[in-house]
Amino acid sequence: MQIDRTLSDDAVLAELGVRLRRQRLDQNATQAAVAHEAGVSKSTVERLEAGESVQLSSLVRVLRALGLSERLELAVPAPLPSPMRLLERDGELRQRASAPVAASPAAPWTWGDEP
Repeated sequence: MQIDRTLSDDAVLAELGVRLRRQRLDQNATQAAVAHEAGVSKSTVERLEAGESVQLSSLVRVLRALGLSERLELAVPAPLPSPMRLLERDGELRQRASAPVAASPAAPWTWGDEP
Protein backbone atom coordinates (compact mmCIF):
# COMPACT_ATOMS: atom_id res chain seq x y z
CA MET A 1 0.00 0.00 0.00
CA GLN A 2 1.26 3.45 -0.82
CA ILE A 3 1.28 6.01 1.96
CA ASP A 4 -0.39 9.22 0.88
CA ARG A 5 -2.48 12.01 2.32
CA THR A 6 -5.75 10.13 1.88
CA LEU A 7 -4.84 7.49 4.47
CA SER A 8 -5.91 7.88 8.05
CA ASP A 9 -3.29 8.11 10.78
CA ASP A 10 -4.13 4.57 11.88
CA ALA A 11 -3.67 3.28 8.32
CA VAL A 12 -0.29 5.02 8.02
CA LEU A 13 0.87 3.54 11.34
CA ALA A 14 -0.33 0.08 10.28
CA GLU A 15 1.53 0.32 6.95
CA LEU A 16 4.70 1.51 8.69
CA GLY A 17 4.41 -1.45 11.04
CA VAL A 18 4.07 -3.87 8.13
CA ARG A 19 7.12 -2.36 6.43
CA LEU A 20 9.24 -2.43 9.58
CA ARG A 21 8.30 -6.07 10.18
CA ARG A 22 9.19 -6.94 6.58
CA GLN A 23 12.56 -5.19 6.92
CA ARG A 24 13.29 -7.00 10.16
CA LEU A 25 12.38 -10.39 8.71
CA ASP A 26 14.40 -9.71 5.55
CA GLN A 27 17.39 -9.16 7.84
CA ASN A 28 16.56 -12.43 9.63
CA ALA A 29 16.38 -10.63 12.97
CA THR A 30 14.08 -11.36 15.87
CA GLN A 31 12.06 -8.69 17.61
CA ALA A 32 14.18 -9.28 20.70
CA ALA A 33 17.42 -8.78 18.76
CA VAL A 34 16.20 -5.53 17.18
CA ALA A 35 14.94 -4.32 20.56
CA HIS A 36 18.30 -5.08 22.17
CA GLU A 37 20.22 -3.33 19.36
CA ALA A 38 17.87 -0.33 19.52
CA GLY A 39 17.91 -0.09 23.30
CA VAL A 40 14.13 -0.40 23.57
CA SER A 41 11.88 -3.10 24.97
CA LYS A 42 10.64 -5.99 22.87
CA SER A 43 7.09 -4.79 23.48
CA THR A 44 8.02 -1.47 21.84
CA VAL A 45 9.08 -3.31 18.68
CA GLU A 46 5.87 -5.36 18.88
CA ARG A 47 3.78 -2.18 19.17
CA LEU A 48 5.61 -0.58 16.23
CA GLU A 49 5.00 -3.60 14.03
CA ALA A 50 1.36 -3.72 15.13
CA GLY A 51 0.88 -0.13 13.99
CA GLU A 52 0.43 1.22 17.48
CA SER A 53 1.72 4.55 18.69
CA VAL A 54 5.18 4.73 20.26
CA GLN A 55 7.55 7.52 21.15
CA LEU A 56 9.30 9.10 18.19
CA SER A 57 12.69 8.44 19.78
CA SER A 58 11.85 4.74 19.89
CA LEU A 59 11.01 4.74 16.19
CA VAL A 60 14.33 6.44 15.41
CA ARG A 61 16.22 3.89 17.51
CA VAL A 62 14.52 0.96 15.76
CA LEU A 63 15.16 2.49 12.35
CA ARG A 64 18.83 2.88 13.27
CA ALA A 65 19.01 -0.73 14.48
CA LEU A 66 17.55 -1.88 11.14
CA GLY A 67 19.98 0.32 9.18
CA LEU A 68 17.19 2.56 7.92
CA SER A 69 17.84 5.83 9.74
CA GLU A 70 19.35 7.47 6.63
CA ARG A 71 15.99 7.11 4.91
CA LEU A 72 14.51 9.67 7.28
CA GLU A 73 16.20 12.25 5.06
CA LEU A 74 13.77 11.21 2.30
CA ALA A 75 10.78 11.41 4.62
CA VAL A 76 11.61 14.86 5.97
CA PRO A 77 14.11 16.59 3.68
CA ALA A 78 15.93 19.69 4.83
CA PRO A 79 14.10 22.82 3.67
CA LEU A 80 15.62 24.63 0.73
CA PRO A 81 16.19 28.38 1.00
CA SER A 82 13.67 30.49 -0.87
CA PRO A 83 14.77 32.19 -4.10
CA MET A 84 14.58 35.56 -2.35
CA ARG A 85 16.85 34.33 0.45
CA LEU A 86 19.33 33.05 -2.14
CA LEU A 87 19.39 36.49 -3.76
CA GLU A 88 19.88 38.15 -0.38
CA ARG A 89 22.74 35.79 0.50
CA ASP A 90 24.40 36.02 -2.90
CA GLY A 91 26.84 38.69 -1.73
CA GLU A 92 27.50 36.85 1.54
CA LEU A 93 28.62 33.62 -0.04
CA ARG A 94 31.62 35.02 -1.86
CA GLN A 95 32.95 38.40 -0.94
CA ARG A 96 36.18 38.47 -2.92
CA ALA A 97 37.98 36.54 -5.59
CA SER A 98 41.19 34.76 -4.90
CA ALA A 99 44.38 35.91 -6.59
CA PRO A 100 45.08 34.23 -9.94
CA VAL A 101 47.83 31.65 -10.00
CA ALA A 102 50.75 32.84 -12.11
CA ALA A 103 52.36 30.38 -14.51
CA SER A 104 56.00 29.66 -13.77
CA PRO A 105 58.31 30.99 -16.51
CA ALA A 106 60.89 28.26 -15.85
CA ALA A 107 60.93 26.34 -19.14
CA PRO A 108 58.83 26.41 -22.28
CA TRP A 109 56.30 23.59 -22.59
CA THR A 110 57.14 20.63 -24.83
CA TRP A 111 55.53 17.33 -25.75
CA GLY A 112 58.21 15.39 -23.94
CA ASP A 113 59.38 13.34 -26.94
CA GLU A 114 61.84 15.94 -28.20
CA PRO A 115 65.58 15.60 -27.49
